[in-house]
Amino acid sequence: EVLKDLPEKIEQVLWCEPSAAQAEVYRRVLEEGREEIKAARKRSGQGGAKMTMFTVLLRLRQTCCDLRLTGLTGDALKGLDPDDLSGKWPMLQDKLDAILDSGGKVLIFSQFVQYLKLVRAKLDADSIDYGYIDGSSNDREAQVKAFQSDPSRKIFLISLKAGGYGLNLTAADHVILLDPWWNPAVEAQAIDRAHRIGQQRVVTAYRLALRGTVEERILALQSKKRGLIEATLDEHSPLMAGLAEGELEDLIG
Repeated sequence: EVLKDLPEKIEQVLWCEPSAAQAEVYRRVLEEGREEIKAARKRSGQGGAKMTMFTVLLRLRQTCCDLRLTGLTGDALKGLDPDDLSGKWPMLQDKLDAILDSGGKVLIFSQFVQYLKLVRAKLDADSIDYGYIDGSSNDREAQVKAFQSDPSRKIFLISLKAGGYGLNLTAADHVILLDPWWNPAVEAQAIDRAHRIGQQRVVTAYRLALRGTVEERILALQSKKRGLIEATLDEHSPLMAGLAEGELEDLIG
Protein backbone atom coordinates (compact mmCIF):
# COMPACT_ATOMS: atom_id res chain seq x y z
CA GLU A 1 0.00 0.00 0.00
CA VAL A 2 2.85 2.35 0.86
CA LEU A 3 4.57 1.72 -2.48
CA LYS A 4 1.36 2.43 -4.37
CA ASP A 5 1.18 5.88 -2.81
CA LEU A 6 4.75 6.82 -3.74
CA PRO A 7 5.63 8.62 -6.97
CA GLU A 8 7.61 6.82 -9.66
CA LYS A 9 11.24 5.79 -9.16
CA ILE A 10 13.44 5.82 -12.29
CA GLU A 11 16.85 4.10 -12.31
CA GLN A 12 19.49 4.58 -15.01
CA VAL A 13 23.11 3.56 -15.56
CA LEU A 14 25.35 6.39 -16.79
CA TRP A 15 28.20 4.75 -18.68
CA CYS A 16 31.54 6.56 -18.53
CA GLU A 17 34.68 5.98 -20.57
CA PRO A 18 37.97 5.68 -18.64
CA SER A 19 40.56 8.37 -19.26
CA ALA A 20 43.75 7.28 -21.03
CA ALA A 21 45.74 7.42 -17.78
CA GLN A 22 43.02 5.57 -15.91
CA ALA A 23 42.81 2.84 -18.56
CA GLU A 24 46.58 2.33 -18.38
CA VAL A 25 46.63 2.08 -14.58
CA TYR A 26 43.63 -0.27 -14.67
CA ARG A 27 45.44 -2.52 -17.15
CA ARG A 28 48.51 -2.65 -14.93
CA VAL A 29 46.51 -3.32 -11.74
CA LEU A 30 44.62 -6.09 -13.55
CA GLU A 31 47.79 -7.75 -14.84
CA GLU A 32 49.50 -7.57 -11.45
CA GLY A 33 46.35 -8.87 -9.78
CA ARG A 34 46.15 -11.90 -12.03
CA GLU A 35 49.76 -12.76 -11.16
CA GLU A 36 48.97 -12.42 -7.44
CA ILE A 37 46.00 -14.77 -7.81
CA LYS A 38 48.16 -17.33 -9.63
CA ALA A 39 50.76 -17.16 -6.85
CA ALA A 40 48.08 -17.55 -4.17
CA ARG A 41 46.78 -20.66 -5.89
CA LYS A 42 50.27 -22.14 -6.03
CA ARG A 43 50.68 -21.57 -2.31
CA SER A 44 47.22 -22.67 -1.17
CA GLY A 45 45.78 -24.76 -3.99
CA GLN A 46 42.40 -24.44 -5.69
CA GLY A 47 40.04 -22.45 -3.53
CA GLY A 48 42.88 -20.73 -1.70
CA ALA A 49 42.89 -17.51 -3.68
CA LYS A 50 39.56 -16.02 -2.59
CA MET A 51 41.00 -13.43 -0.19
CA THR A 52 43.52 -12.37 -2.84
CA MET A 53 40.67 -11.97 -5.31
CA PHE A 54 38.81 -9.67 -2.91
CA THR A 55 41.92 -7.52 -2.57
CA VAL A 56 42.41 -7.34 -6.35
CA LEU A 57 38.75 -6.47 -6.87
CA LEU A 58 39.01 -3.66 -4.33
CA ARG A 59 42.03 -2.19 -6.15
CA LEU A 60 40.23 -2.41 -9.48
CA ARG A 61 37.16 -0.67 -8.06
CA GLN A 62 39.29 2.11 -6.58
CA THR A 63 40.99 2.58 -9.95
CA CYS A 64 37.57 2.92 -11.58
CA CYS A 65 36.65 5.73 -9.18
CA ASP A 66 39.71 7.98 -9.28
CA LEU A 67 43.45 7.37 -9.58
CA ARG A 68 43.98 9.21 -6.29
CA LEU A 69 42.32 6.28 -4.50
CA THR A 70 44.97 3.84 -5.76
CA GLY A 71 47.87 4.98 -3.58
CA LEU A 72 49.83 6.42 -6.50
CA THR A 73 52.30 9.08 -5.39
CA GLY A 74 52.10 12.75 -6.32
CA ASP A 75 54.85 12.36 -8.91
CA ALA A 76 52.83 9.69 -10.76
CA LEU A 77 49.82 12.00 -10.87
CA LYS A 78 51.67 15.23 -11.66
CA GLY A 79 50.23 17.14 -14.61
CA LEU A 80 46.94 15.25 -14.59
CA ASP A 81 43.69 17.21 -14.27
CA PRO A 82 40.51 15.69 -12.75
CA ASP A 83 39.29 14.46 -16.13
CA ASP A 84 42.55 12.51 -16.49
CA LEU A 85 42.22 11.08 -12.99
CA SER A 86 38.78 9.63 -13.71
CA GLY A 87 36.44 9.38 -16.66
CA LYS A 88 33.59 9.80 -14.18
CA TRP A 89 34.27 13.46 -13.41
CA PRO A 90 32.86 14.89 -16.69
CA MET A 91 29.69 12.78 -16.33
CA LEU A 92 29.24 13.75 -12.68
CA GLN A 93 29.74 17.44 -13.46
CA ASP A 94 27.26 17.38 -16.34
CA LYS A 95 24.64 15.59 -14.25
CA LEU A 96 25.09 17.91 -11.27
CA ASP A 97 24.82 20.97 -13.51
CA ALA A 98 21.57 19.66 -15.00
CA ILE A 99 20.08 18.81 -11.61
CA LEU A 100 20.99 22.14 -10.03
CA ASP A 101 19.82 24.11 -13.08
CA SER A 102 16.44 22.38 -12.85
CA GLY A 103 16.06 23.31 -9.18
CA GLY A 104 16.46 19.74 -7.98
CA LYS A 105 18.30 18.33 -4.98
CA VAL A 106 20.58 15.31 -5.05
CA LEU A 107 22.03 12.65 -2.75
CA ILE A 108 25.48 11.40 -3.78
CA PHE A 109 26.59 8.02 -2.39
CA SER A 110 29.90 6.18 -2.51
CA GLN A 111 31.32 3.22 -0.63
CA PHE A 112 34.68 5.00 -0.59
CA VAL A 113 34.94 7.86 1.91
CA GLN A 114 38.10 9.10 0.20
CA TYR A 115 36.16 9.44 -3.06
CA LEU A 116 33.43 11.47 -1.33
CA LYS A 117 36.12 13.75 0.10
CA LEU A 118 37.44 14.38 -3.42
CA VAL A 119 33.92 15.41 -4.48
CA ARG A 120 33.67 17.58 -1.37
CA ALA A 121 36.94 19.33 -2.25
CA LYS A 122 35.60 20.05 -5.74
CA LEU A 123 32.39 21.54 -4.32
CA ASP A 124 34.43 23.66 -1.89
CA ALA A 125 36.56 24.95 -4.78
CA ASP A 126 33.39 25.88 -6.66
CA SER A 127 31.82 27.50 -3.54
CA ILE A 128 28.83 25.15 -3.66
CA ASP A 129 26.97 24.46 -0.41
CA TYR A 130 26.42 20.80 0.54
CA GLY A 131 25.74 18.38 3.36
CA TYR A 132 28.15 15.60 4.29
CA ILE A 133 27.96 12.37 6.33
CA ASP A 134 30.42 9.53 6.67
CA GLY A 135 31.06 7.00 9.42
CA SER A 136 32.92 9.53 11.57
CA SER A 137 30.19 12.20 11.45
CA ASN A 138 28.55 13.11 14.77
CA ASP A 139 26.15 15.73 13.42
CA ARG A 140 23.86 13.53 11.32
CA GLU A 141 20.61 15.06 12.57
CA ALA A 142 21.81 18.62 11.99
CA GLN A 143 23.02 17.75 8.49
CA VAL A 144 19.70 16.12 7.61
CA LYS A 145 17.67 19.01 9.00
CA ALA A 146 19.72 21.57 7.05
CA PHE A 147 19.35 19.63 3.79
CA GLN A 148 15.61 19.14 4.26
CA SER A 149 14.90 22.78 5.15
CA ASP A 150 17.52 24.95 3.42
CA PRO A 151 16.67 25.68 -0.25
CA SER A 152 20.28 26.66 -0.97
CA ARG A 153 21.71 23.30 0.17
CA LYS A 154 21.05 21.13 -2.86
CA ILE A 155 23.74 18.42 -2.57
CA PHE A 156 24.23 15.81 0.15
CA LEU A 157 27.36 13.60 0.11
CA ILE A 158 26.84 10.34 2.02
CA SER A 159 28.98 7.25 2.53
CA LEU A 160 27.04 4.10 1.71
CA LYS A 161 27.96 2.55 5.05
CA ALA A 162 26.86 5.56 7.12
CA GLY A 163 23.77 6.62 5.24
CA GLY A 164 22.21 3.58 3.62
CA TYR A 165 19.42 3.43 6.17
CA GLY A 166 17.68 5.51 8.84
CA LEU A 167 17.74 8.84 7.02
CA ASN A 168 14.68 10.67 5.72
CA LEU A 169 15.85 12.86 2.83
CA THR A 170 12.70 13.48 0.81
CA ALA A 171 13.90 16.97 -0.15
CA ALA A 172 16.02 15.19 -2.77
CA ASP A 173 14.50 14.08 -6.06
CA HIS A 174 17.77 12.69 -7.50
CA VAL A 175 20.26 10.10 -6.27
CA ILE A 176 23.72 9.43 -7.73
CA LEU A 177 25.60 6.24 -6.86
CA LEU A 178 29.23 6.97 -7.73
CA ASP A 179 30.39 3.34 -7.71
CA PRO A 180 28.29 0.19 -8.13
CA TRP A 181 27.99 -1.97 -5.02
CA TRP A 182 27.81 -5.74 -4.92
CA ASN A 183 24.46 -6.00 -3.20
CA PRO A 184 21.46 -4.50 -5.04
CA ALA A 185 19.49 -4.42 -1.76
CA VAL A 186 22.07 -2.04 -0.26
CA GLU A 187 21.81 0.29 -3.24
CA ALA A 188 18.01 0.14 -3.00
CA GLN A 189 18.21 1.20 0.65
CA ALA A 190 20.33 4.20 -0.36
CA ILE A 191 17.91 5.26 -3.09
CA ASP A 192 15.02 4.90 -0.67
CA ARG A 193 16.45 7.66 1.54
CA ALA A 194 14.71 9.90 -1.01
CA HIS A 195 12.01 7.55 -2.33
CA ARG A 196 9.98 7.17 0.85
CA ILE A 197 6.85 8.42 2.60
CA GLY A 198 6.63 12.18 2.19
CA GLN A 199 8.16 12.23 -1.28
CA GLN A 200 5.94 14.12 -3.72
CA ARG A 201 8.13 14.04 -6.84
CA VAL A 202 9.50 11.40 -9.17
CA VAL A 203 12.89 10.19 -7.90
CA THR A 204 15.60 9.56 -10.48
CA ALA A 205 18.60 7.44 -9.50
CA TYR A 206 21.79 7.28 -11.55
CA ARG A 207 24.58 4.71 -11.28
CA LEU A 208 27.95 5.85 -12.65
CA ALA A 209 29.90 2.93 -14.12
CA LEU A 210 33.08 2.66 -16.17
CA ARG A 211 32.84 0.77 -19.45
CA GLY A 212 34.97 -2.32 -19.98
CA THR A 213 35.88 -2.71 -16.31
CA VAL A 214 34.96 -4.66 -13.21
CA GLU A 215 32.10 -2.17 -12.68
CA GLU A 216 30.38 -3.36 -15.85
CA ARG A 217 30.72 -6.95 -14.65
CA ILE A 218 29.43 -6.07 -11.17
CA LEU A 219 26.26 -4.60 -12.68
CA ALA A 220 25.78 -7.71 -14.82
CA LEU A 221 26.26 -9.96 -11.80
CA GLN A 222 23.99 -7.76 -9.71
CA SER A 223 21.22 -8.18 -12.24
CA LYS A 224 21.79 -11.94 -12.42
CA LYS A 225 21.76 -12.51 -8.67
CA ARG A 226 19.48 -9.69 -7.56
CA GLY A 227 18.12 -10.36 -4.12
CA LEU A 228 20.45 -13.31 -3.52
CA ILE A 229 23.70 -11.59 -2.59
CA GLU A 230 24.69 -11.04 1.01
CA ALA A 231 27.57 -8.66 1.62
CA THR A 232 29.30 -6.82 4.42
CA LEU A 233 29.53 -3.03 4.35
CA ASP A 234 33.00 -2.78 5.88
CA GLU A 235 35.08 -0.81 3.39
CA HIS A 236 38.27 -2.15 4.98
CA SER A 237 37.19 -5.79 4.61
CA PRO A 238 35.40 -6.04 1.27
CA LEU A 239 34.21 -9.59 1.90
CA MET A 240 31.30 -10.92 -0.04
CA ALA A 241 29.37 -14.07 0.76
CA GLY A 242 27.36 -16.03 -1.74
CA LEU A 243 29.87 -15.98 -4.59
CA ALA A 244 31.96 -18.92 -5.68
CA GLU A 245 35.62 -18.44 -6.57
CA GLY A 246 34.77 -18.91 -10.25
CA GLU A 247 32.29 -16.04 -10.10
CA LEU A 248 34.89 -13.81 -8.48
CA GLU A 249 37.31 -14.73 -11.25
CA ASP A 250 34.67 -13.80 -13.84
CA LEU A 251 34.36 -10.37 -12.18
CA ILE A 252 38.09 -9.76 -12.45
CA GLY A 253 38.04 -10.81 -16.08
